[in-house]
Amino acid sequence: MMKQDEIETLRDLIKGIDVAMLTTATEEGLVSRPMKTQEVEFDGDLWFFSKKDTEKYEEIMHDQDVNVAYAGKSYVSVRGKAEIVEDVNKKKELWSKMYEKIMQTSYDDPNVILIKVNVEAAEYWESGNLIKNIVYYYKRMTGQSSRDTDINQTIELN
Repeated sequence: MMKQDEIETLRDLIKGIDVAMLTTATEEGLVSRPMKTQEVEFDGDLWFFSKKDTEKYEEIMHDQDVNVAYAGKSYVSVRGKAEIVEDVNKKKELWSKMYEKIMQTSYDDPNVILIKVNVEAAEYWESGNLIKNIVYYYKRMTGQSSRDTDINQTIELN
């Protein structure tokens, strides 16, 4: 069960970052591509629109392990399991006119899908704390232990 304070921390870290890099696995290796995150209150799941006739759809059908990376006021790497959602009501709920223009179709098109990422864990790096960053890098360069000034944290959501 996810802890509310960890969900809120992750919500604050990714809030306002419109585009994330979704990484899927292929037989040749990992592939990342930019995706527009849905503007919904983060509750432990991330949502993205896509289409069935894409390689990422096939990749997720084969291997549900994904990573979603955000870069903004902080750097966040989210690990989770992807799920294909074809529920017309959920697509309608998250749909906007912008998607109609970008995808050149409507939410009820059977080719339009949602990718739901059930977040398992996230690691993040604070970029806004300049003093902490300077101390951290100084200790690393001089061979001192930097554990007490680590600039990254891990959140386990399950």
